Amino acid sequence: MKSAYTILIFLIVSLAYGQSYQSIVSEADVLYNNKDYRSSVDKYKEAFKIEQKQARDLYNAACSAALSGEKKLAFEWLNLALQNGWSNIRHIKTDSDLTSLHGSEEWDDLINEMQKLVDQREANYDKALQAKLLAIFDDDQTIRREYIAAQKEFGHQSMQADSLGKIMIFKDSINLIKVTEILDEHGWVGPDLVGGQANQTLFLVIQHSNLQTQQKYLPMMRDAVRDKKASSTSLALLEDRVALGEGKRQIYGSQIGFDEASNTSYVLPLDDPDNVDKRRTEVGLGPLSEYVKRWDIVWDVEEYKKKLPEIESKNK
Repeated sequence: MKSAYTILIFLIVSLAYGQSYQSIVSEADVLYNNKDYRSSVDKYKEAFKIEQKQARDLYNAACSAALSGEKKLAFEWLNLALQNGWSNIRHIKTDSDLTSLHGSEEWDDLINEMQKLVDQREANYDKALQAKLLAIFDDDQTIRREYIAAQKEFGHQSMQADSLGKIMIFKDSINLIKVTEILDEHGWVGPDLVGGQANQTLFLVIQHSNLQTQQKYLPMMRDAVRDKKASSTSLALLEDRVALGEGKRQIYGSQIGFDEASNTSYVLPLDDPDNVDKRRTEVGLGPLSEYVKRWDIVWDVEEYKKKLPEIESKNK
């Protein structure tokens, strides 16, 4: 290294590089949610020219590819997801997005290879605890996908969405009992003990719980992030939810509200909007302007600052 200036340039380039990847993946996710699978695939291709190491992104990309009829590409991305740590074999077997791949020789080879690698990778895992958490993960995410789909198809106030919302609340209460028992007995177990997706289940269930429970386990999650047993991006979302629950402004802009009168979504009260992207970058989140696209929000910081008093009044 010739000088500190060279190092500084490298850091700036690396930061911009990461933001670009995250932004493109966010766009791909929005297109998937809008069922524009072919365009979603194109966005993932663009993102993967930058990097190909995030197992969850590779898996989601494979789902878009399978749904758009690009089976060869779907298998390519699934294998890359596996190589980069994807381990929920139970989920991949039951994911309806991948149904078009079933019954082929490539599918059988993929499942067999996955089982071998998973067995090697998870030799020292607490398998019983992992299985319990993965079952909770599927329970938590399946009902939410159904609920969101009903909102989009029938409306936020529809009978279908209301019915699924009640089921979701019930499931959340059962899952919370299971997860708090695990946390109280084992602490915030890391991916080294149960794998990445099972580890993520802890955050998801606490994030969907009541404020008192979130406040109780927030310090434990902060410690887990410090010890590399939890994700800093997930912690940011929990920090936001707790701040809003306590009547404060959120820090990272992760929490979104919905105005029934205008049928539009908006960013819930946010502290220091001018510097939100700086804070998001520090914890590994992409730009807010890209994040909010999935709710059809156009981020305009000056306009938001004007509306902030009204937003705060509405959400008290």
